[in-house]
Amino acid sequence: MENTILAPAAVLVFWSLVMLLWMAFTRFPAIAKSGMDIKNTPPGGRGQDLDGVLPDKVQWKSHNYAHLMEQPTIFYATVFILALSGAGGGVNTQLAWGYAILRILHSIWQATVNTIMPVRFGLFLASTGCLVALSVSALRVTLGG
Repeated sequence: MENTILAPAAVLVFWSLVMLLWMAFTRFPAIAKSGMDIKNTPPGGRGQDLDGVLPDKVQWKSHNYAHLMEQPTIFYATVFILALSGAGGGVNTQLAWGYAILRILHSIWQATVNTIMPVRFGLFLASTGCLVALSVSALRVTLGG
């Protein structure tokens, strides 16, 4: 079974955890600086409730971490389908690396600069293109095409 495609997925998982730590190491000092006492947060409080309370630049890391829990879940499923079906090498691996690298670049841009046009949108569009190609490949191998 060709499973080199699993490496870019593992890298993106690791990157997601890097973003989690980056978010925590910027958010907690900002909370302390704001004077907010998180022990007195009402039940059901969520990180997005801090939008408008903490500086935008602090929240950008949180927004990106949430994004890494959204579309990349489709990427992981697609990668596993391709790996399990024996189609996890060659062009599919290259597309998976493209997706992972573009998402990491998207994260860095969103967490630091966060202008949408043209860079952030371009990175998102390019990574989505890689994902679409991977999903078509997964459809082909699973439907016997």
